[in-house]
Amino acid sequence: MNRIKRSSIALCLLFGILNVSRAYAGSTVKISTGDTAWVLISTALVLFMVPGLAFFYSGMVKGKNALSSMMHSMVAIGLVGMQWMIVGYTLVFGSEGGFIGNLSHIFLKGIDDNSVFGSIPTFVYVWFQGAFAILTPALISGAIAERMKFSAYCVFILLWSLFVYDPVAHWVWGGGWLQKMGALDFAGGTVVHLASGCSALAIIKVLGNRIGFPRDYFLPHNLSLTLLGGAILWFGWFGFNAGSALGANGLAGLALCTTLVASAAAASSWMFMEWYFLRKPSGLGYISGAVAGLVAITPAAGFVSPFWALVIGLAAGVLCYYGVRIKFKFRFDDSLDVVGIHGLGGAFGAVLTGLFASVGAKGLILGNYLQVWYQIVGVVVVGLYSFVITHFLAKIVNVAIPMRVDADTEMNGLDRELHGESVYHLFETSKM
Repeated sequence: MNRIKRSSIALCLLFGILNVSRAYAGSTVKISTGDTAWVLISTALVLFMVPGLAFFYSGMVKGKNALSSMMHSMVAIGLVGMQWMIVGYTLVFGSEGGFIGNLSHIFLKGIDDNSVFGSIPTFVYVWFQGAFAILTPALISGAIAERMKFSAYCVFILLWSLFVYDPVAHWVWGGGWLQKMGALDFAGGTVVHLASGCSALAIIKVLGNRIGFPRDYFLPHNLSLTLLGGAILWFGWFGFNAGSALGANGLAGLALCTTLVASAAAASSWMFMEWYFLRKPSGLGYISGAVAGLVAITPAAGFVSPFWALVIGLAAGVLCYYGVRIKFKFRFDDSLDVVGIHGLGGAFGAVLTGLFASVGAKGLILGNYLQVWYQIVGVVVVGLYSFVITHFLAKIVNVAIPMRVDADTEMNGLDRELHGESVYHLFETSKM
């Protein structure tokens, strides 16, 4: 009897082993727990950049518009998050080639808990990319601060995500024509920063300048918030860039290294520019320089060595220092310097990627002059497309919902007039 029992157990074990072997033999990919954990953390870091951006921007506006500015960033999580789940992801990654993806993954159809992208679950990849889609339109809000209706802004970012972000992301990351041509963008220099910067310039042209610009000074009301927000952005950017390696690997380590080196260099070079010309280095200038370096290294983070990251960062701090002053020369009211930092910094970093790429790709320093050409084509096409389509969308929205608040609302502050509340109640007397 014992012999029969032992034989039965042995047969069960044998069949179990055979079934497991068949299961592994039939599977072409395995999920890496390490890679999955890192990309999950990176997704959270990128999403954490949204409240960081809210603090960063709100500290630079007047106190009566602080809440309005924060809402411009935070509302993107809700609206663009839904847009990404419903149609955004499939338009970017639904197919390879051409101008836009198909609708094969509308409402994330065809993706379940067993779906795998590379070495991570597809759901993790969907929302890592979704965090980028959420953050990008929020960047534009810095250019239109203190004068745009919230209702018009909500409609605008939904349309912008659909007609600007989704096609551009498909071209560069979704197997579209720029990616097939060979243009490089590791983590969003063109898709995120150049597109948002050029779009910011377009919507400014439709919206107009704030009352008093450029005659009056628009001083930040709370630099503590701005420095805190900038620090959160700096922290989250390591998920932004190193997470784009899509694995806990050496490439992620390189991207983290180049991100830190470039941002440190740009913060320092901007600070020294202020020290030399203005005799006083400012906190706002220092954190603006750090953001400029982060923007410039984003397209190159996984393609260049630490030495070239240092060069990119030092140059970006100087270039964007002058870039934010362009608005005074040409008299366009880029409230919080989106064009000068994100637009100019993103274009600059994308072109320098073509010069200095030496990891996983060859740039001009290794004799591949065509890579510079590919980068320039990507910058010109993405910049022009973003500007033209955004200008058209802004015109349409402005007809349906006049975008500009009236003069009284602008003077009284958007917080009270549009949201019925305020960030600050310290000096208000309550009515019984």
